[in-house]
Amino acid sequence: MDTEKTFSQWKKQCLSKVDYSKKGSVDEGIAQVVGFLNEYPDYFTTSSCSGRLILIDGVSDSPEVQKRNCSWLFATHQKCRKEDLVSGLEKAGADAVFKFEPFVLHVQCRRLGDAQLLHSVAVNSGFRNSGITVGKRGKIIMAVRSTHGLEVPLSRKGQTLVKEEYLDFLVEVANQKMEENQRRIERFYSSLQSAVRADSSADRSTGLTQDKSVSTRKKKSAQECSREATAQDLEDVILLNGDNGLEDGLHLFM
Repeated sequence: MDTEKTFSQWKKQCLSKVDYSKKGSVDEGIAQVVGFLNEYPDYFTTSSCSGRLILIDGVSDSPEVQKRNCSWLFATHQKCRKEDLVSGLEKAGADAVFKFEPFVLHVQCRRLGDAQLLHSVAVNSGFRNSGITVGKRGKIIMAVRSTHGLEVPLSRKGQTLVKEEYLDFLVEVANQKMEENQRRIERFYSSLQSAVRADSSADRSTGLTQDKSVSTRKKKSAQECSREATAQDLEDVILLNGDNGLEDGLHLFM
């Protein structure tokens, strides 16, 4: 199989597809990130979300039932207000849950070295749950993920379980997480531009094509960019994420 030609075909097919997400377009907060990656021949994005606060109703113990029967009472990609939750809970008829889901981005990469470059940038930007998967057909996907999510049950069978004082506290915590999420996206985008541009420039000047050489150079490029992060940035990453274990599965964490 001609992997170079196949990758180009995958990219063309993916970017020409209709966006079937609820919104139907890339979130405004990460449009620059997505656009930047898709401009380069070695990458293309397959799915993304800038991060969101949602209140859903109809939660059950079965993931399949959740997908079919849940209704969205409230959703935003920005910070929220207590009034948003109160209004949403008034519509709840089952078990309502409030969630903060952080930024997630899936990028298909031409070579493993390309994925390693993005992975280093992501981890050093605070997205410590990021990982790489390699499929049977040779598809290499790098997932940018974080661990600072939030999930809180607020009602049972339509009856709100908490007082408004707790909602005040919950909204404050959720908005703080949304702010931190935005800071991490900005760090990621800044380091990403430096690392990818430096790597592309090196490719043009040296003409290296062997994966081993590419991988070594990409790792070094990403590490150099990560040094630009301040000590406070690194403290934020440690405090907010701790030493949580990474997800099991077919992920290759570098």
